[in-house]
Amino acid sequence: MQLSGDSGRDRAYQYLRGTVLSDPAVSGTFINEQAVATEVGISRTPVREALLMLAAEDLVQLVPHRGAFVAPLPGREIAEIMQSRGVIECWAATTCLSTGDAPVAPMAAVLDQQRAIVEAGDAKAFIELDSQFHALLVEAAGNTVLGRLYDSLRARHVLLGVVALQRSATRRQEVLAEHQAIVDGLASGDPAEAEAAILRHLDTTGSILMQG
Repeated sequence: MQLSGDSGRDRAYQYLRGTVLSDPAVSGTFINEQAVATEVGISRTPVREALLMLAAEDLVQLVPHRGAFVAPLPGREIAEIMQSRGVIECWAATTCLSTGDAPVAPMAAVLDQQRAIVEAGDAKAFIELDSQFHALLVEAAGNTVLGRLYDSLRARHVLLGVVALQRSATRRQEVLAEHQAIVDGLASGDPAEAEAAILRHLDTTGSILMQG
């Protein structure tokens, strides 16, 4: 879900969804409404409104008299998220290749940005680029409904990606190689090659996450 407004509620929503909920340290804790209000520069009322929106998306749980709880993701949900991404991304690859609109150059450019920060950049910056890389493919397919559905997974995409990096010292280099394979698959024009590369990438990330 993307918001273009500049209301306090919308700003709090974007901050919570894009910054707070993608931080693994927040998992299993209650969100500090006052801290969010201070960071965004608003009162607590729009923060509460934003939390209601996030609760409707199942990104937080509202607990009476305690506030918004960020529940750890169970293994089944992690598996389902990766499966959902695979379905959408493989469909997008096949669709883009059938119309000649595969975003090979833009995806390669984002991959270059990942390479540039692989050593110096923090985990979240690396995974934000990871998210952009995959989103370019889905956006290029042109289905706005699936695009919104995919975007709804973005906060968890970033969260799970950061967790995977934390669990594997070699994961950054592996991601670069897996992303290159996806770009190569799309550049080849072969849907089967592109889909296989996408699924290998997602399966590897999923395996790392399920080991925790």
